[in-house]
Amino acid sequence: MDELYAFFAEEDAIGVVEIILILVVLIGLVMIFKKQLVELVEKIFEKITKESELI
Repeated sequence: MDELYAFFAEEDAIGVVEIILILVVLIGLVMIFKKQLVELVEKIFEKITKESELI
């Protein structure tokens, strides 16, 4: 029974490591593509603003 508990406890730690790695990758991608992301969001909001004025 103790072995089964230890197995599940070990698996939970792997989940935390996976979440941390995913966050690190996402933060890295945002840092790399920050300029492109900002330009894209600005263009989207400009288009929304222009089209909302027509209504």
